[in-house]
Amino acid sequence: MTRLLQDPAEAAALLRAGQLVAFATETVYGLGGDARNGRAIAAVFEAKGRPHFNPLICHFTDAAAAFAEVVANPRAVALAAAFWPGPLTMVLPRHPRSRIDLLAGAGLATLAVRVPAHPGALALLRAAGIPIAAPSANRSGRVSPTTAAHVMEELSGRIAAVLEGGACAVGVESSVLDLSAGGAVLLRPGGVPREAIEAVIGPVGATLPPGAGPAPTLRSPGLLLSHYAPALPLRLNATHWRVGEALLAFGAPLPGAGPCWNLSPAGDTAEAAARLFSGLRWLDAEGGRLALTAIAAQPVPMAGLGAAINDRLARAAAPRDAPPGSAAPRR
Repeated sequence: MTRLLQDPAEAAALLRAGQLVAFATETVYGLGGDARNGRAIAAVFEAKGRPHFNPLICHFTDAAAAFAEVVANPRAVALAAAFWPGPLTMVLPRHPRSRIDLLAGAGLATLAVRVPAHPGALALLRAAGIPIAAPSANRSGRVSPTTAAHVMEELSGRIAAVLEGGACAVGVESSVLDLSAGGAVLLRPGGVPREAIEAVIGPVGATLPPGAGPAPTLRSPGLLLSHYAPALPLRLNATHWRVGEALLAFGAPLPGAGPCWNLSPAGDTAEAAARLFSGLRWLDAEGGRLALTAIAAQPVPMAGLGAAINDRLARAAAPRDAPPGSAAPRR
């Protein structure tokens, strides 16, 4: 039976014993396991139904703890000073003396590391005294959770506990920046906009958008083509509403729409990011209740957190069970 906890110390004891605990971060809820314990990491993959070639992000109390496990460079140090604690993950070469289990990094010569900003996550990390590997606390490929209730819906009975931490403020996952090969490549847009990163370290390259070409090597979570997906098919960049559809609106809703979740009536991408995953879950439930056939998503601009929102929507709309590199359908 999965317990709902309020005390970080109680959750920390479970983690040290090799159990799995979901916890809030400022981005989404993570499914945590001791990053040094191979059996705990294997249990994370099993609970999520996650492919073992998909690496996990390791969470730390501060930059010093994170950089003890990787080989940092001056850009990484500058970014940590600017954005940690916060929603930025850096992929860096694994330190030769790293204690992180190889399975957490999918056997790669790199690790994905970050320091979360959520006070509850930091309290848990301090109480546990261990690095915590934590992907999003949902079944693999499904919509990410932003409340404890979302986690219980997905993983109750599959993990030891959920540490209550309220609703997640950012609402989309961390930005993932690969600094491991001398350059800087944004693998996944997220809670820190690309423009903010470039203001610190200069120009940043980017991977191709979902479905636009061969997929990159999976050096971080969130790179599978089909990901963050509701049960109902998702139609992107909708400029009109069709009978039988629910509507994911941004700004002024399309006329005539049925069940509607407005990400931001004011057209604010930060508000929209915080409401994205809750909205997809609500529309999925309403669609099932009303026997609807799809969810139509209105266009969201790319500025600010819009790039992260559009990345998540593109992956949510991709073919289900698509292998890396598969072409997305034309819309």
